[in-house]
Amino acid sequence: MKIGNIEIKRTAALAPMAGVADRAMREICKEFGAAYMVGELASSKGMMYSDKKTAQLLMVSEKERPMAVQLFGSEPEVMALAAKKAMAFSPDIIDLNMGCPAPKVAGNGGGAALMKNPELAGEIVKAVCQAVDVPVTCKFRKGWDDDSVNAVEFAQICEKNGAAALTIHGRTRKQMYAPSADWDIIKAVKEAVSVPVIGNGDVVSAKTAAEMYEHTGCDLVMVGRAAYGNPWIFKEIDAYMTNGVLLPPPSLEEKMDVMRRHVVLMCEYKGEYTGMKEARKHTSWYMKGLRGAASLRAQAGKLSHLSDLDSLIEAVYSFNKEEI
Repeated sequence: MKIGNIEIKRTAALAPMAGVADRAMREICKEFGAAYMVGELASSKGMMYSDKKTAQLLMVSEKERPMAVQLFGSEPEVMALAAKKAMAFSPDIIDLNMGCPAPKVAGNGGGAALMKNPELAGEIVKAVCQAVDVPVTCKFRKGWDDDSVNAVEFAQICEKNGAAALTIHGRTRKQMYAPSADWDIIKAVKEAVSVPVIGNGDVVSAKTAAEMYEHTGCDLVMVGRAAYGNPWIFKEIDAYMTNGVLLPPPSLEEKMDVMRRHVVLMCEYKGEYTGMKEARKHTSWYMKGLRGAASLRAQAGKLSHLSDLDSLIEAVYSFNKEEI
């Protein structure tokens, strides 16, 4: 599929997940076949102050392409200025977040709050499209709540104002991440617009990826929480979509090797102090399905130095001797 002139393999994209899908995770997922990624959401207002943290969120490495940087905000002029500033990081695409349910985003009029004001969302899309010369896309939800499901109308307004592609998460803002995602609304959006549509919500395996493609007719599927501690999901989706092959799960040795490389990258990009602090949640996700997982997750929650990581890996092997 194509977004503007950007070609993307029709397998699976990595969802933009604040505080999770950072550069280290994106590079690991790309290694395993993620076809496209969107960076962590960055505040358009924060960019007006040249915030150092915002610059980190907008970083695009050559290993990650094709990649979009994601902006949020509620003022067309500020969003347009932020998009211009973001171009200094050479993104392939600018993505506008109109679906984040977090109170600190939606509570200030950005993210999913824009679903309550489709006209303003359209003005933002138009202003950003006029400000940059790369494709502009939008990510939004089914609606604000079950009494205001307006994804189809919202999608059409975004398309009319210049959006080159649309990503829809099949849940309302009120629903947050509670089961289950509505794939019918993704299908309805796909049928209502002519630009590519990316489906997001409840893709947890190669088979569910194929099922979303079949059910919705979407142009690309997006994987979010199922990638936590599981970058192999992209390799599995790629193999299934390309050859109809269901790959076996990774070995314990491969899991630990990839986990360690992931954490080392986090430390390289953020420093050991911050990297190890943030690695606690990532390593706990890698423990899923292992013997002694509860104890191992408790140990993961105390990581402070890379040497602690090696001790954790030793403990994993100790609990799972029969897997070696």
